Amino acid sequence: MKFSFLIFQVILINFALAPVTFAQENNLESKKTSIKKTSEIPYLNEIEKPYRSAELLTQTPIPSKKPQTTGNPEPNSTTNESKPTVEDDNAIIIDVTGKKDDLPQSTPTYVIEKEEIQKQGATSVSDVLKKLPGFAINDSGHGADIHTGTYYRGASINQSVFLINGRPINSNVNTYHGATDLNSIPVEAIERVELYSGAASTLYGSSAFGGVVNIITKEGSTVPRFNATAQFGDLNFNNQQLSYAGATGSLRYNFSFERSFIDNRYRVPVGAANRDERGYFFNADTANSTYFGNLAFDVDNRNTLSLDVTTLSSRKGLIYFGFPLQRDRLDHDGLNIGFAWKTRLSNDNSSVVTTTLGYNQDYFNTYGPSSQFYRTGTLDTQLYTARIDHAWQLTPNYKLRWGLDLQNTDLNGDVLSTVPNRVALNQKENESLLNTALFAVNTLNITEKFQVDLGLRQSFDSKFGNYFNPSVGFKYDISPALAVRGSWAGGQRNPGLDQLYVYDTVHGWLPNRDLKPETGSSWTAGVDVKFLENLIGQFTYFGSSLDDRLGVVEGKWANIGLVDTNGLEAALRCNIGSGWSTFVNYTYTDAKIQTGPEKGLQLGLIPYSVASAGIGYEIAGWQANLYATYYGGARRAIYAKAGETATDFSPSFFNLDFSARVPVTRNLGLTVYLENLLDEQYERVNRIYSPGFTFRLGLTANI
Repeated sequence: MKFSFLIFQVILINFALAPVTFAQENNLESKKTSIKKTSEIPYLNEIEKPYRSAELLTQTPIPSKKPQTTGNPEPNSTTNESKPTVEDDNAIIIDVTGKKDDLPQSTPTYVIEKEEIQKQGATSVSDVLKKLPGFAINDSGHGADIHTGTYYRGASINQSVFLINGRPINSNVNTYHGATDLNSIPVEAIERVELYSGAASTLYGSSAFGGVVNIITKEGSTVPRFNATAQFGDLNFNNQQLSYAGATGSLRYNFSFERSFIDNRYRVPVGAANRDERGYFFNADTANSTYFGNLAFDVDNRNTLSLDVTTLSSRKGLIYFGFPLQRDRLDHDGLNIGFAWKTRLSNDNSSVVTTTLGYNQDYFNTYGPSSQFYRTGTLDTQLYTARIDHAWQLTPNYKLRWGLDLQNTDLNGDVLSTVPNRVALNQKENESLLNTALFAVNTLNITEKFQVDLGLRQSFDSKFGNYFNPSVGFKYDISPALAVRGSWAGGQRNPGLDQLYVYDTVHGWLPNRDLKPETGSSWTAGVDVKFLENLIGQFTYFGSSLDDRLGVVEGKWANIGLVDTNGLEAALRCNIGSGWSTFVNYTYTDAKIQTGPEKGLQLGLIPYSVASAGIGYEIAGWQANLYATYYGGARRAIYAKAGETATDFSPSFFNLDFSARVPVTRNLGLTVYLENLLDEQYERVNRIYSPGFTFRLGLTANI
């Protein structure tokens, strides 16, 4: 089916929704249309602090209490918030493309805002995710290699869904980690990052065994703003960021640019991966440049159109886990375009339809020598998406969110190797995949204290047929200071087109056309506790059972069997005083292989324990933040060297980082980032070592 025909269908359905909802408008207009929240425990993304005080370091809400205008909102406003006024010259007033998503509350929604991203000195989305509960990220420097593992609750990056402004950016490719390069989105363009799971995953894909990461970008400013950052540091690190936001009448715009380079060349111990003859870490340099632009236009008080475009150009070396000396290079060029039409079908916000169209292209090319031979592999994917999402408050106690998802993936694979025993595998492969899904999440208030979520997702896949994935969740407010919640969701993740059809020249992995989908379910059970007015905790037991998990057996993709995961996630937030902010996160993950030759072992590269904590203070533009990280070590499961077994673990480590901001003028600040204060050259994962103590210095300007 041609994609243009699918788009036509989407538009027809969108118009068809209008009369249905308008018929209900008069009945709903006089009613309370938001579900009543009886518990006094704020969700972590609802906590607000005074505008000049420090923000919570992670999982923060829409960051600070915005100054309010007097009088009525502007006629073309698309939200219930009034426009901010400029009461603080140092404040950056930014609107955002994606407003806060209206999600089921049966599982936590973790949010990290742009203020905290800046405090951390994050240079990529993976840096941001490290501070969220549940994540274990095995990196090896500032964006040195997208082949480093990213795991959430024991699920790989391919078993979670990544979105930009609600649009999927995962493509059906797995060799390069789902073509989801977490370095591809300029940090300067990010307003916040949201993390969902449980029943909320029904909205965005059956493959979200781990969760859903939604990256919300900045849109524009009612007052023109220019922001610039320049950073320099160890390992020849340099980073420049520019952004400009403004508005002309009903048109808002934001443009960003980011460029970074680091050579990641430092001494590593004997036995380290990619250690050259001089004892230095080799082939880990990386250079990225990204451009982002957004336009948003308020057609009237009911309709808003928005367009955002992101481009990426990346050149880097590859440092696979355990190769003695890996010389391969990776070029990655990406383009992401999204168009959204948001319309209110009623006089209030009881019926809102959002129609989105998206295009995502990822061009990956690896190349390099293999002794005296040469090899190269190209994966060029194009993902076309269309979506209708209707949020409908039918009664004060019943809300329906439903819609249609269309995704079409085209893959062009080109493989060339001069290795004599691999020449027969040289190929050009062109494959396509169409996936259509209907989804619905029903949210019911059974009583004022008891809320239930019921989700359904029916998928139609051109290669793997039809499959149905339900979900359910609940939240019960026992008292104003105590609530319990739980969720269960079924899922299915289909093999990637590359796993099915394209030989991987670098790893030497063969495709397998007989692969079966991964199927199973995930669940959570949790409690939210308000210990004190300034101390809130969220504790979640999570688990999953995934059958026919995909892996590599004797150099070929295969279904390796059943994996059961159980774990505990804890998040504490404490406001110890004006200007102070603290957080503590802990995650325990037991991801057990239940079948096959590795039965009883922990999944490779996934640590049992990960913990992070932070404390920060801010006053009059001065900031100081201290972060602590504990990483329990992970099983060395890939490319084990002689003398090691598949059961060996890398050592655990503890790390301290410090960041500070010193105001130079009202609009200019000096930033300092000191990483690995203990100067310990610990093993991050599978014999890839950290560089020890490093520093970065920078200047930020807000005009």
